[in-house]
Amino acid sequence: MDAPLTRTPLQPPVAGALLLHSCCAPCSGEVMEALLASRIDYTIFFYNPNIHPEKEYLLRKEENIRFAEQHNVPFVDADYDTQNWFARAKGLEHEPERGARCTACFDMRFERTALHAHEHGFPMISSSLGISRWKDMDQINGCGHRAAARYPGVQYWDYNWRKGGGAQRMIEISKREQFYQQEYCGCVYSLRETNRHRVSQGRAPIEIGVKFYGRGEAAES
Repeated sequence: MDAPLTRTPLQPPVAGALLLHSCCAPCSGEVMEALLASRIDYTIFFYNPNIHPEKEYLLRKEENIRFAEQHNVPFVDADYDTQNWFARAKGLEHEPERGARCTACFDMRFERTALHAHEHGFPMISSSLGISRWKDMDQINGCGHRAAARYPGVQYWDYNWRKGGGAQRMIEISKREQFYQQEYCGCVYSLRETNRHRVSQGRAPIEIGVKFYGRGEAAES
């Protein structure tokens, strides 16, 4: 039997409840368990209108709701206002991953998170986005700080959720919970480019809703 996990208590930048933007259950699982272990009061904020198609969006959201309910964590299900996403992405359709389109995407999600925090009395926000090694943490944190700066009394917590084995525990938790495993970042442009790459490698295009961690071989999302 594995030894119990010993975590170093987290130290938030300010006192009070945290509003945690979540992009999906696999990325947020370790973050959520780390916050619970440190007895930090937090609420999940799910705002991801960039995720397409809707079937993929609903799969990711429902997995996140399932895990939040399992731990009695409040969950805010924000609007799936896809028009906002396509308006922001206009002209950026062919930007590379980690480029200007991703910055616009992070800005969109953090701005809505910071607004909700401001309107509902949360003194700080953070996100599970940065735990994935596929993401640019500096890019994410820049967007988070910029969004929080709009509102006095709201601070962005730029904790590195990857450190101390966090990235590995993300995979372990995903396998333990058999989370749905998304195979692309989320937007229709990411899906397009991922499928182009797969076809160039002689692989079949992505099938939405078929892969789950812990059911055969699974890689990091």
